[in-house]
Amino acid sequence: MFRVIASIAFATFHAVKADLAVYTDGAGTLASGWENWSWGSDINFAATDQAAIAGGSSISVNSTAYSALSVYYEGTLTGFAGLRFDISGSQPDLTISIQATGDGASSPSITLASINSDVVDGTFSSLLINFADLPGSNAQLGNDTWNRINFQAGGNGAYYHIDNIVLVTEIVIPPAFLSAEPFATNLIGVTTQGAAIQVVNQTTYVPVDTPALSITYLTLASAFKSGSLTITAGNSSFAYTLPAVQQANVQYQYNRQINPHIYGVNFPTDAGYIQHLGVTISRWGGNAVTAYNPFSGVTNAGNDWYFENRVSDYGSADDWMGWVEGAGSEALLTVPALDWVSKDSTSYSYPKSLYPDQESFDPYNGEAGDGLYPNGTTITPAPSQSNVYSSWNTTLAKQWLSGLTNKPLMVAIDNEIEITSSTHQDMHPTPMSYDEELSRVIATATAAKEAIPDVLVVAPSTCSWWYYWTSIVGFSDNTAHNNTDFLPWFLAQMSQQHLSSGKRLLDYLDIHYYFQADTSANDEAARALRLRMTRSLWDPTYVDESWIGTSPPQSQQPNATIVQLIPRMQQLIAENYSGTKLSISEWSSTNDTDITGGLVTADSLGIFGKYGVDSATYWSEPAETGPVGLAYWLYRGYDTQFGSISVAVTLDNPLPDTQGLYAATENGKLSLVIVNKNPDTPIAFSFENVPPANYFLRHFGGEAGVAKWQTTTFVSDITYIVVPAYTAIFLQQQ
Repeated sequence: MFRVIASIAFATFHAVKADLAVYTDGAGTLASGWENWSWGSDINFAATDQAAIAGGSSISVNSTAYSALSVYYEGTLTGFAGLRFDISGSQPDLTISIQATGDGASSPSITLASINSDVVDGTFSSLLINFADLPGSNAQLGNDTWNRINFQAGGNGAYYHIDNIVLVTEIVIPPAFLSAEPFATNLIGVTTQGAAIQVVNQTTYVPVDTPALSITYLTLASAFKSGSLTITAGNSSFAYTLPAVQQANVQYQYNRQINPHIYGVNFPTDAGYIQHLGVTISRWGGNAVTAYNPFSGVTNAGNDWYFENRVSDYGSADDWMGWVEGAGSEALLTVPALDWVSKDSTSYSYPKSLYPDQESFDPYNGEAGDGLYPNGTTITPAPSQSNVYSSWNTTLAKQWLSGLTNKPLMVAIDNEIEITSSTHQDMHPTPMSYDEELSRVIATATAAKEAIPDVLVVAPSTCSWWYYWTSIVGFSDNTAHNNTDFLPWFLAQMSQQHLSSGKRLLDYLDIHYYFQADTSANDEAARALRLRMTRSLWDPTYVDESWIGTSPPQSQQPNATIVQLIPRMQQLIAENYSGTKLSISEWSSTNDTDITGGLVTADSLGIFGKYGVDSATYWSEPAETGPVGLAYWLYRGYDTQFGSISVAVTLDNPLPDTQGLYAATENGKLSLVIVNKNPDTPIAFSFENVPPANYFLRHFGGEAGVAKWQTTTFVSDITYIVVPAYTAIFLQQQ
């Protein structure tokens, strides 16, 4: 047994002024200085249909999808330690944020579930948000001119009662040992809250982004070995069964280059985000850029948001590329390839005055509809495009690209245009055929190469497994093209174009890939499934645990129930257009806020390097301090790099469902990333060809929490390297 003797000090936020009430039980109205800025919600500030904590009235809120209870303060909300409120309802789907309306700043999103997942109807739960340790991210609120609080519903709306809302000036944090876990050869990581540890031979690390927590690493005199381990810290005890080792062999002779562009995201939030996470390529993409008008900075997200024109959320694409590249990232720019772009920032295609019988209307703008009848079918005939859009063609595309101050490394030919008759039905109501898609890719790629001769073209940016093999026209389109699946046909046609013109117009085969199995329940079974699904990226034996595994599309593909995405796409390229690279410009973990989403991402990034993906960008901007952001930080954050050469690691008994193991070298130094997907069991390895040395250690997850933990440790015995449950670790030889 190893015992930690700790000296604990209380952490307190001291009051600088009185608490500030937003709403008090029984008041029947907001407190003085507050205004109701809610949208799309039925709100009663004097509801008595559910007993409040003190027996008076509460606020009843019935929000439609993405609507909110929103309150604005005529002043600045500075000097407060947190936000306290009472809430009742059947675990309403709510996200809470603090805003500064002056500069548009917003806190990280805080889900109600990250504060408390047991909110029930008929009883009020008293909840507290600590501004120095925000639930879900452990980040700090920071300093700004905060003046607005939002309780926003999710996609299914939310019904709840809320009471006794108050900004508090003091929070006393109970001191606690949160975890004590074994790492590497002989290291104990003790995570604390509101506590200080006093022992010899210790190293303490306080994460720069989440300073409310800290970790202290204690170095043992002897190495771990399989068997029982009990750690006593203060009054807390942590027990583990350390497993038998798995034999692993690093084989340096089997290696391949890692393309740094696999560490990309769509729409990074700012320059600091790029630098802190090591983002190497940033994509300007998605449904909202299909209608982007670069000459006026307006766009339309189609059926993602009520077919409404609006000012681009990301400003000018040229300016966006300027700061992205200035932060150290390359840019992947999407070029519109349809016949229309937005003409202004206010028009919408399905006004209520012309189409009153629609399924739903924008909660912010009740006149803009979703273009569907209540039974879910599309409104026909389609409205005239000129009502909302102005004409677009390759001449205008070339004019725009030629005039850019900041040139992209890559351009994508639109976004998922194979399904525009659905996503942008008002722009392009006719189903997109093989031939039309090919024609648009060739025409737009030609214009892009003429405007920027050295630009790299990625296409066709196909949305999903189904459309890799057929078109929205249906299988008659396959039949009309010699019964050939779409992607191999597309590659062969681009190869033929290259041969006939002497000019390569396609540099990357670009696809979007989203796991098809349903993990939305996020229960134990769904989390385990999410972690297994990374096998679909590479494994020739893994039958997909979704409709793909039982009902694949009618196609000519061998083993169509087995995705084996990366090797399959590389084989299609080799057979139909050799020399083309592989890009995955949209992919996702399926849950950005759950620890398993971070482990999926760490596993996927390792797979991309190991199997030779050439570019990949995550959809979309995962929170910097959330689990997915931490996976990027693990490999690339703050100028630390995993390595440029992937080297093989063989295991006597591979267990891909529950672990991932990746190795890389840089200038003769070895790096390892180990992902333990087990929720409650450590794993351990005995390595061959791993030198004893000082290693820089990073990790996230497990009982140590979702935060950036790191230290340097001497690994003297490579015959027993342990990784805690639900944890990803990074070891880099120094």
